[in-house]
Amino acid sequence: MKTSRYAVFGLAAVAALILAFLVRGMIAGKGSHEATASVQAPPPQPTTRVLVAAHDLPAGTRIADADLTWQDWPVSTLNPSYIVEGGAAPAATTSAGTPAAGTEDAAAKGEAPKGKVVAKKTNDIVQAVTDKVAPSPTKEAYVGGVVRENILANEPIVDAKIVRADEGGFMAVMLSPGMRALAVPVSVDNTAGGFILPGDRVDILVTHQRPSANGGPAVDSVQPVLRNIRVLAIDQQVAAEEGKQSVIGATATLEVAPSDGQIVTLAKASGTLSLMLRSYADAGGPSGAVAVAPTGSDQSVRVFRPGQTTEVMVSR
Repeated sequence: MKTSRYAVFGLAAVAALILAFLVRGMIAGKGSHEATASVQAPPPQPTTRVLVAAHDLPAGTRIADADLTWQDWPVSTLNPSYIVEGGAAPAATTSAGTPAAGTEDAAAKGEAPKGKVVAKKTNDIVQAVTDKVAPSPTKEAYVGGVVRENILANEPIVDAKIVRADEGGFMAVMLSPGMRALAVPVSVDNTAGGFILPGDRVDILVTHQRPSANGGPAVDSVQPVLRNIRVLAIDQQVAAEEGKQSVIGATATLEVAPSDGQIVTLAKASGTLSLMLRSYADAGGPSGAVAVAPTGSDQSVRVFRPGQTTEVMVSR
């Protein structure tokens, strides 16, 4: 009888030990799973691409294609004034360009993913933001524009800091501080055959008639007025068309100092202006008014034409 009791007690003890080990394993497994879940990284935030400055752009910089680039940007910090690539709301994607977390696995199972609701809300927000700036300009729309205010590297491009070439106020931004824009009449004959382009530098001459020193007929006189003057535009063109080597126009807009503008205006009233194209190698020389030559320093040049001889006074 005692042997039977001992056997029963032994079996009960073994069963208790087995049960204890099972319970311990279940608790340990649950704790490990919870610990693993607690350290999992949060899903990446959706991003889109916005237009930013490739490097620092000081005020007055003429924008080239290499000055701008597209950069990934968190959707949560998207501003309505930013230029979004494509001009439409992007799908919710991670910074690596993959769909937002929770959308792929559920789609494979045919279920409504948990992340799909979040992604849809995110896309709705992005759509609302991009609708405010749609249609969003392309990168090419800003090439050729001028920076109105300093822009730092990787700073998003906004319209308030750039004057595009097709917008009003563009000419005022092109002017250097303290300078003025002055238009003068031109033709193919007095603009180096039309090869003077916006951005070139020229010398300005005036041709007029003055009395002859010996009391004879009036003679033509040529005098320098200004030197090393920047051409801002020919007619309404601020840049030569791609592939064209010349621009034919009726008006040249020049960048001059206020006092030089008065000199040019007076010279224009007294005679005919001509523009002489300067070499790029001479672009760094002095700019502005040419000193008036003293009396008696002029040279007389006789121009012979069929049946006619003309005397022209040239100032040195």
